Amino acid sequence: MSIYPQLRLRRTRKTQWRRRLVRETRLSVDDLIWPLIISDSTKSREAVPSMPGVERLSIAQCVKAAQKAKDLGIPALALFPNISDKFKDAAGAEALNPDGLVPQAIKAIKASVPDVGIIVDVALDPYTNHGHDGLLKDGEILNDASVEILAECAVMLADAGADIVAPSDMMDGRVGAIRSSLEEGGHKDTLILSYAAKYASGFYGPYRDAIGTATSLSGDKRSYQMDPGNRDEALREAGLDVEEGADMLMVKPGLPYLDIIRDLKQAFQMPTFAFQVSGEYAMIKAAGANGWLDEDRVKLESLQCFKRAGADGVLTYFAPEIAQLLAAQNR
Repeated sequence: MSIYPQLRLRRTRKTQWRRRLVRETRLSVDDLIWPLIISDSTKSREAVPSMPGVERLSIAQCVKAAQKAKDLGIPALALFPNISDKFKDAAGAEALNPDGLVPQAIKAIKASVPDVGIIVDVALDPYTNHGHDGLLKDGEILNDASVEILAECAVMLADAGADIVAPSDMMDGRVGAIRSSLEEGGHKDTLILSYAAKYASGFYGPYRDAIGTATSLSGDKRSYQMDPGNRDEALREAGLDVEEGADMLMVKPGLPYLDIIRDLKQAFQMPTFAFQVSGEYAMIKAAGANGWLDEDRVKLESLQCFKRAGADGVLTYFAPEIAQLLAAQNR
Protein backbone atom coordinates (compact mmCIF):
# COMPACT_ATOMS: atom_id res chain seq x y z
CA MET A 1 0.00 0.00 0.00
CA SER A 2 1.40 3.41 -0.99
CA ILE A 3 1.54 6.16 1.62
CA TYR A 4 1.24 8.77 -1.14
CA PRO A 5 -0.20 11.44 -0.95
CA GLN A 6 0.31 11.51 2.82
CA LEU A 7 4.04 11.58 2.16
CA ARG A 8 5.31 13.81 -0.63
CA LEU A 9 9.10 13.96 -0.71
CA ARG A 10 8.97 16.88 -3.13
CA ARG A 11 7.65 19.11 -0.34
CA THR A 12 11.19 19.74 0.89
CA ARG A 13 12.45 20.49 -2.63
CA LYS A 14 9.95 23.16 -3.59
CA THR A 15 12.05 26.24 -2.77
CA GLN A 16 15.72 27.10 -2.26
CA TRP A 17 15.30 27.85 1.45
CA ARG A 18 13.65 24.46 2.03
CA ARG A 19 16.45 22.68 0.20
CA ARG A 20 18.99 24.55 2.31
CA LEU A 21 17.26 23.47 5.51
CA VAL A 22 17.39 19.75 4.67
CA ARG A 23 20.71 19.64 2.79
CA GLU A 24 22.73 16.63 3.92
CA THR A 25 26.11 17.40 2.36
CA ARG A 26 27.72 20.81 2.58
CA LEU A 27 30.80 21.98 0.74
CA SER A 28 32.92 24.79 2.16
CA VAL A 29 36.26 26.45 1.47
CA ASP A 30 37.62 24.48 4.44
CA ASP A 31 37.39 21.34 2.29
CA LEU A 32 39.82 22.59 -0.37
CA ILE A 33 43.49 21.83 -0.97
CA TRP A 34 45.08 23.57 -3.94
CA PRO A 35 47.78 21.64 -5.88
CA LEU A 36 50.51 23.82 -7.37
CA ILE A 37 53.13 22.86 -9.94
CA ILE A 38 56.49 24.49 -9.10
CA SER A 39 59.04 24.87 -11.87
CA ASP A 40 62.76 25.64 -11.96
CA SER A 41 62.29 27.16 -15.42
CA THR A 42 63.50 30.70 -16.06
CA LYS A 43 59.89 31.58 -16.90
CA SER A 44 57.75 32.85 -14.05
CA ARG A 45 54.61 31.19 -15.43
CA GLU A 46 54.23 28.52 -18.09
CA ALA A 47 50.94 27.04 -19.28
CA VAL A 48 50.28 23.31 -19.11
CA PRO A 49 48.65 22.61 -22.50
CA SER A 50 46.60 19.61 -21.33
CA MET A 51 45.31 21.46 -18.24
CA PRO A 52 43.80 24.79 -19.34
CA GLY A 53 44.09 27.34 -16.55
CA VAL A 54 46.91 25.47 -14.76
CA GLU A 55 50.44 26.83 -15.00
CA ARG A 56 53.89 25.79 -13.88
CA LEU A 57 54.97 28.50 -11.45
CA SER A 58 58.26 29.96 -10.29
CA ILE A 59 58.87 30.12 -6.55
CA ALA A 60 57.94 33.80 -6.53
CA GLN A 61 54.64 33.03 -8.26
CA CYS A 62 53.99 30.19 -5.80
CA VAL A 63 54.32 32.68 -2.96
CA LYS A 64 51.73 34.88 -4.68
CA ALA A 65 49.46 31.85 -5.08
CA ALA A 66 49.84 31.11 -1.36
CA GLN A 67 48.76 34.65 -0.55
CA LYS A 68 45.77 34.20 -2.85
CA ALA A 69 44.91 30.97 -1.06
CA LYS A 70 45.01 32.77 2.28
CA ASP A 71 42.82 35.59 0.97
CA LEU A 72 40.28 33.05 -0.33
CA GLY A 73 40.35 31.02 2.89
CA ILE A 74 41.90 27.88 1.35
CA PRO A 75 43.62 26.06 4.23
CA ALA A 76 46.46 24.30 2.43
CA LEU A 77 48.55 23.95 -0.71
CA ALA A 78 50.03 20.75 -2.17
CA LEU A 79 53.34 21.25 -3.98
CA PHE A 80 54.53 19.20 -6.97
CA PRO A 81 57.83 19.91 -8.77
CA ASN A 82 58.71 20.17 -12.43
CA ILE A 83 62.47 19.63 -12.52
CA SER A 84 64.77 20.34 -15.45
CA ASP A 85 66.12 17.22 -17.14
CA LYS A 86 69.68 18.23 -16.25
CA PHE A 87 68.89 17.55 -12.58
CA LYS A 88 67.41 14.09 -13.21
CA ASP A 89 69.25 10.79 -12.95
CA ALA A 90 68.50 7.12 -12.38
CA ALA A 91 68.70 7.47 -8.59
CA GLY A 92 66.63 10.65 -8.29
CA ALA A 93 69.43 12.23 -6.26
CA GLU A 94 67.97 15.73 -6.59
CA ALA A 95 65.09 14.64 -4.35
CA LEU A 96 67.55 14.76 -1.42
CA ASN A 97 68.96 18.22 -2.19
CA PRO A 98 68.17 20.46 0.80
CA ASP A 99 68.68 23.49 -1.44
CA GLY A 100 66.50 22.07 -4.20
CA LEU A 101 63.38 23.54 -5.73
CA VAL A 102 60.81 22.20 -3.28
CA PRO A 103 62.69 23.06 -0.05
CA GLN A 104 63.28 26.57 -1.41
CA ALA A 105 59.59 26.93 -2.25
CA ILE A 106 58.53 25.71 1.21
CA LYS A 107 60.80 28.21 2.93
CA ALA A 108 59.67 31.08 0.71
CA ILE A 109 55.99 30.38 1.26
CA LYS A 110 56.37 29.91 5.01
CA ALA A 111 58.33 33.18 5.27
CA SER A 112 55.56 35.14 3.53
CA VAL A 113 52.35 33.25 4.32
CA PRO A 114 53.03 31.13 7.41
CA ASP A 115 49.37 30.39 8.15
CA VAL A 116 48.77 28.40 4.96
CA GLY A 117 49.48 24.69 5.35
CA ILE A 118 52.00 23.07 3.02
CA ILE A 119 51.66 19.48 1.83
CA VAL A 120 54.57 18.02 -0.09
CA ASP A 121 54.65 15.00 -2.37
CA VAL A 122 57.15 12.32 -1.37
CA ALA A 123 58.07 10.26 -4.43
CA LEU A 124 60.99 9.99 -6.81
CA ASP A 125 59.23 10.24 -10.18
CA PRO A 126 59.82 14.00 -10.69
CA TYR A 127 63.55 13.43 -10.16
CA THR A 128 64.31 10.19 -12.02
CA ASN A 129 65.21 10.03 -15.68
CA HIS A 130 63.00 6.93 -16.05
CA GLY A 131 59.90 8.55 -14.52
CA HIS A 132 59.26 5.94 -11.82
CA ASP A 133 58.44 6.56 -8.16
CA GLY A 134 61.31 4.37 -6.95
CA LEU A 135 64.72 3.07 -7.91
CA LEU A 136 64.78 0.99 -11.07
CA LYS A 137 67.14 -1.95 -11.68
CA ASP A 138 66.88 -4.39 -14.57
CA GLY A 139 63.26 -3.38 -15.14
CA GLU A 140 62.25 -3.89 -11.50
CA ILE A 141 61.32 -1.20 -8.96
CA LEU A 142 63.40 -1.79 -5.82
CA ASN A 143 61.03 -1.45 -2.88
CA ASP A 144 63.26 -1.40 0.21
CA ALA A 145 66.05 0.71 -1.27
CA SER A 146 63.45 3.21 -2.48
CA VAL A 147 61.85 3.38 0.97
CA GLU A 148 65.17 4.37 2.54
CA ILE A 149 65.47 7.33 0.18
CA LEU A 150 61.83 8.35 0.63
CA ALA A 151 62.20 8.40 4.42
CA GLU A 152 65.29 10.59 4.14
CA CYS A 153 63.48 12.85 1.70
CA ALA A 154 60.51 13.25 4.06
CA VAL A 155 62.77 14.41 6.89
CA MET A 156 64.51 16.89 4.60
CA LEU A 157 61.16 18.35 3.54
CA ALA A 158 60.02 18.58 7.15
CA ASP A 159 63.30 20.34 7.99
CA ALA A 160 62.42 22.91 5.31
CA GLY A 161 59.07 23.58 6.99
CA ALA A 162 56.56 21.24 5.35
CA ASP A 163 53.53 20.62 7.55
CA ILE A 164 52.38 17.40 5.89
CA VAL A 165 54.42 14.86 3.95
CA ALA A 166 52.42 12.81 1.46
CA PRO A 167 54.09 9.61 0.22
CA SER A 168 52.54 8.89 -3.17
CA ASP A 169 54.94 6.16 -4.29
CA MET A 170 52.97 3.06 -3.11
CA MET A 171 56.12 1.28 -1.90
CA ASP A 172 55.41 -1.28 0.82
CA GLY A 173 56.41 -0.13 4.29
CA ARG A 174 57.13 3.47 3.40
CA VAL A 175 54.71 5.04 5.91
CA GLY A 176 56.30 3.23 8.85
CA ALA A 177 59.81 4.13 7.70
CA ILE A 178 58.83 7.77 7.24
CA ARG A 179 57.13 7.94 10.62
CA SER A 180 60.18 6.49 12.38
CA SER A 181 62.52 8.86 10.56
CA LEU A 182 60.37 11.88 11.36
CA GLU A 183 60.32 10.96 15.05
CA GLU A 184 64.09 10.46 15.09
CA GLY A 185 64.53 13.76 13.25
CA GLY A 186 62.53 15.74 15.80
CA HIS A 187 59.41 16.14 13.66
CA LYS A 188 56.87 14.51 15.95
CA ASP A 189 54.11 16.92 14.85
CA THR A 190 54.62 16.52 11.10
CA LEU A 191 51.58 14.83 9.60
CA ILE A 192 51.65 11.96 7.12
CA LEU A 193 48.96 12.01 4.44
CA SER A 194 49.26 8.59 2.86
CA TYR A 195 48.23 7.89 -0.70
CA ALA A 196 46.73 4.73 0.77
CA ALA A 197 44.72 3.73 -2.31
CA LYS A 198 46.45 4.92 -5.45
CA TYR A 199 45.30 3.19 -8.60
CA ALA A 200 47.12 2.48 -11.86
CA SER A 201 44.83 4.88 -13.65
CA GLY A 202 44.55 6.40 -17.09
CA PHE A 203 43.53 9.72 -15.50
CA TYR A 204 47.10 10.85 -14.71
CA GLY A 205 48.20 11.85 -18.20
CA PRO A 206 47.90 15.65 -17.93
CA TYR A 207 49.73 15.63 -14.58
CA ARG A 208 52.66 13.74 -16.08
CA ASP A 209 52.70 16.40 -18.77
CA ALA A 210 52.71 19.08 -16.07
CA ILE A 211 55.67 17.68 -14.10
CA GLY A 212 57.60 16.57 -17.18
CA THR A 213 57.53 12.79 -16.81
CA ALA A 214 55.14 11.98 -19.66
CA THR A 215 57.89 11.35 -22.20
CA SER A 216 60.49 9.86 -19.84
CA LEU A 217 58.35 7.18 -18.17
CA SER A 218 59.63 3.74 -19.14
CA GLY A 219 56.91 1.09 -19.01
CA ASP A 220 54.06 1.64 -16.59
CA LYS A 221 53.49 1.74 -12.83
CA ARG A 222 51.27 -1.31 -12.44
CA SER A 223 53.76 -3.23 -10.31
CA TYR A 224 53.23 -0.76 -7.47
CA GLN A 225 49.96 1.09 -8.17
CA MET A 226 46.71 -0.80 -7.55
CA ASP A 227 44.56 -2.48 -10.17
CA PRO A 228 41.44 -0.37 -10.87
CA GLY A 229 39.15 -3.33 -10.25
CA ASN A 230 40.35 -3.99 -6.69
CA ARG A 231 38.36 -2.92 -3.65
CA ASP A 232 39.41 -5.22 -0.80
CA GLU A 233 43.04 -4.45 -1.52
CA ALA A 234 42.40 -0.76 -0.84
CA LEU A 235 41.21 -1.63 2.67
CA ARG A 236 44.30 -3.76 3.26
CA GLU A 237 46.61 -1.02 1.99
CA ALA A 238 44.92 1.63 4.13
CA GLY A 239 44.89 -0.60 7.18
CA LEU A 240 48.64 -1.15 6.96
CA ASP A 241 49.26 2.59 6.55
CA VAL A 242 47.14 3.33 9.62
CA GLU A 243 49.11 0.79 11.65
CA GLU A 244 52.38 2.30 10.42
CA GLY A 245 51.47 5.80 11.59
CA ALA A 246 49.53 7.61 8.85
CA ASP A 247 47.49 10.54 10.16
CA MET A 248 45.34 10.90 7.04
CA LEU A 249 44.38 8.72 4.09
CA MET A 250 44.12 9.57 0.40
CA VAL A 251 42.25 7.99 -2.49
CA LYS A 252 43.54 8.76 -5.99
CA PRO A 253 41.95 9.28 -8.49
CA GLY A 254 38.76 10.65 -6.99
CA LEU A 255 35.47 10.51 -8.84
CA PRO A 256 35.85 7.00 -10.35
CA TYR A 257 36.61 5.68 -6.85
CA LEU A 258 33.84 7.13 -4.66
CA ASP A 259 33.13 3.65 -3.30
CA ILE A 260 36.72 3.40 -2.05
CA ILE A 261 36.46 6.77 -0.30
CA ARG A 262 33.32 5.53 1.43
CA ASP A 263 34.91 2.22 2.38
CA LEU A 264 37.98 3.83 3.94
CA LYS A 265 36.00 6.45 5.83
CA GLN A 266 33.65 3.87 7.31
CA ALA A 267 36.40 1.39 8.11
CA PHE A 268 38.90 3.70 9.79
CA GLN A 269 36.92 6.82 10.79
CA MET A 270 39.92 9.05 10.28
CA PRO A 271 40.60 12.04 8.01
CA THR A 272 40.14 10.83 4.45
CA PHE A 273 40.89 12.86 1.34
CA ALA A 274 40.25 12.54 -2.37
CA PHE A 275 42.45 13.77 -5.20
CA GLN A 276 40.48 15.14 -8.13
CA VAL A 277 43.31 14.38 -10.51
CA SER A 278 44.49 16.07 -13.68
CA GLY A 279 42.42 13.91 -16.02
CA GLU A 280 39.24 14.68 -14.13
CA TYR A 281 40.11 18.38 -14.24
CA ALA A 282 40.95 18.30 -17.96
CA MET A 283 37.69 16.54 -18.89
CA ILE A 284 35.56 19.11 -17.08
CA LYS A 285 37.51 22.01 -18.58
CA ALA A 286 37.27 20.59 -22.10
CA ALA A 287 33.55 19.88 -21.87
CA GLY A 288 32.93 23.32 -20.40
CA ALA A 289 34.96 25.06 -23.09
CA ASN A 290 32.93 23.27 -25.77
CA GLY A 291 29.65 24.23 -24.16
CA TRP A 292 28.75 20.58 -23.52
CA LEU A 293 28.08 21.22 -19.84
CA ASP A 294 27.85 24.03 -17.30
CA GLU A 295 31.42 24.04 -16.00
CA ASP A 296 30.79 25.89 -12.72
CA ARG A 297 27.82 23.72 -11.87
CA VAL A 298 29.70 20.49 -12.59
CA LYS A 299 32.77 21.62 -10.62
CA LEU A 300 30.63 22.18 -7.54
CA GLU A 301 28.64 18.99 -8.08
CA SER A 302 31.78 16.87 -8.39
CA LEU A 303 33.14 18.15 -5.09
CA GLN A 304 29.80 17.64 -3.37
CA CYS A 305 29.99 14.01 -4.52
CA PHE A 306 33.35 13.61 -2.80
CA LYS A 307 31.90 15.03 0.40
CA ARG A 308 28.81 12.82 0.18
CA ALA A 309 31.03 9.77 -0.19
CA GLY A 310 32.81 10.69 3.05
CA ALA A 311 35.84 12.75 2.03
CA ASP A 312 36.93 15.32 4.58
CA GLY A 313 38.67 17.35 1.91
CA VAL A 314 39.65 17.34 -1.75
CA LEU A 315 42.84 18.16 -3.59
CA THR A 316 41.57 19.94 -6.67
CA TYR A 317 43.09 22.25 -9.28
CA PHE A 318 39.73 24.02 -9.20
CA ALA A 319 40.30 25.14 -5.58
CA PRO A 320 40.52 28.94 -6.14
CA GLU A 321 37.58 28.90 -8.54
CA ILE A 322 35.50 26.82 -6.12
CA ALA A 323 36.39 29.15 -3.25
CA GLN A 324 35.20 32.13 -5.28
CA LEU A 325 31.97 30.36 -6.29
CA LEU A 326 31.24 29.45 -2.66
CA ALA A 327 31.93 33.01 -1.53
CA ALA A 328 29.52 34.34 -4.15
CA GLN A 329 26.82 31.89 -3.01
CA ASN A 330 27.17 33.05 0.58
CA ARG A 331 26.85 36.75 -0.14
